[in-house]
Amino acid sequence: MKETFIVKHAVGGKIYIDTAKRPLAYEVTPHGDGWMFAVEWPNCADVEELLRLKQELNVFLFHEYADRPTRKTWYYVSDGPVAYDAGREVLTIVAASRIEYVPDDFLK
Repeated sequence: MKETFIVKHAVGGKIYIDTAKRPLAYEVTPHGDGWMFAVEWPNCADVEELLRLKQELNVFLFHEYADRPTRKTWYYVSDGPVAYDAGREVLTIVAASRIEYVPDDFLK
């Protein structure tokens, strides 16, 4: 199974992180009733912009399998905390809700 981690602004907006195009270390852990993402993201010009738009972020995990269709999980950040630790170069995002789906199911 291949997993891809994506952070983007709104639906159809700018993609800030896409591990399929630029591998980065990240971790997903339960956090209260939601999930916390911690990603090693070297300080770049996009950090300030992402933090300014933090209430409009979406996080995705794509799970690609050799023997079945891709499963996508869409996490919505909303009011979840988003922070960047410049010293450690770690971005943390907390999401409160998620939707899991298989895009192929909508093509039938």
